[in-house]
Amino acid sequence: MKALLQRVTEAKVTVDGNTIASIGRGVLLLLGIEQSDTPQQAKDLCRRTVNYRIFPDQQGRMNLSLKSLGGSLLVVPQFTNDGPVTFLLQSKAA
Repeated sequence: MKALLQRVTEAKVTVDGNTIASIGRGVLLLLGIEQSDTPQQAKDLCRRTVNYRIFPDQQGRMNLSLKSLGGSLLVVPQFTNDGPVTFLLQSKAA
């Protein structure tokens, strides 16, 4: 299981011009899941994601989590996150 997190002021998913999901301030999570991943790994990732302190507090320090901020989470499946990286590294080195 691999995840790419992005802080956003807003995010949305559109299909054929129709918005099917949208959020305001929060986190966009591109999630790659493999067959060997377990439900416990998914729970752990969710817990870590909402508790990462990646938002600035009033002093500008990264000290607020998605949970403490009351922000939104948009999860988008991204199967290419779990693609083989070896091929990319080999082709760039050539």
